[in-house]
Amino acid sequence: MSGAFGRWYEQAGVRSGPRRIFVDDRAEGTVFFPRRLVPHLAHEAVRDLGDDVHEALTLRHLYQFLHSTTHVETRVVNQGAERIANGRSGVEVSVAERLDAFKVYADEGYHALYSLDLAAQVAAATGVAVPDWDYGTFVDRLARTAADALPDAPVLAQLLQVVVFETLVTAVLNELPADPSVVGTVRDLIRDHARDEGRHHRFFAAFFHRLWQGLGAGERRAVAGCLPGLILDCLRADVAPVRASLALAGLGRDAIEAVVADCYSAAGDPARIRQITRATVGMCRSAGVFAVPGAADGFAARGLDPEAAE
Repeated sequence: MSGAFGRWYEQAGVRSGPRRIFVDDRAEGTVFFPRRLVPHLAHEAVRDLGDDVHEALTLRHLYQFLHSTTHVETRVVNQGAERIANGRSGVEVSVAERLDAFKVYADEGYHALYSLDLAAQVAAATGVAVPDWDYGTFVDRLARTAADALPDAPVLAQLLQVVVFETLVTAVLNELPADPSVVGTVRDLIRDHARDEGRHHRFFAAFFHRLWQGLGAGERRAVAGCLPGLILDCLRADVAPVRASLALAGLGRDAIEAVVADCYSAAGDPARIRQITRATVGMCRSAGVFAVPGAADGFAARGLDPEAAE
């Protein structure tokens, strides 16, 4: 479908990449996660709590990011990859394409492994344990959103969700590796991840074109109508660990709810959403989604730019 895996055996992280060993370079002024991507740090209830509290909040945000990765890769993406790999997607694929789907499956398992590995290394080096929280509640939310979107076509909904996530995640990951304010090992790990995800993006974008071509008129209307919701739901923050982290920082219940309401609105920052969703919306446009009457208006109404280029 895409030719993205032509040199997978030589280039994939699981095949040739090094294990990233944590090096604590915070003495050089680095932080565990970009402060601009930890929205609550700038809130009036948090910003004056002091450097030590901010560092702890940032570290817990890294833990959330890494542990959430283990959940989404194994419980969301690999469900769809397995369907394609084993010929259970409802979309006709060749043996070569099934092999590519298994390569995705192998990559995602490795991403989960090294995310958990780095979190454990950081905890051991800093003496700050990973809080025993459920970092995967958002997976259940994603499943509910998909089920509600296409209640009569659960497999199609699952595949669409995977396509959406895998075409969004590269833009999310690419925000971090070039940021010199972040601990070097974290940047290296996320750069490794982004490199693999670039191949996955091409694979799933091509798969979506194939899937779309096989849909009937009624299915196309339903898919075009539900895609904006699926896209935006993949970008919604999981605020349960955020609430718990703020409680550890000493905030009371009312203050926590105020921070969450102010910093994690369902809408999010419009400019950042347009930036992150650009390739995914462009994929929809190039596949022909906006040929469905009203589809472009539906995307625009949710803050997604139907003129975005893939």
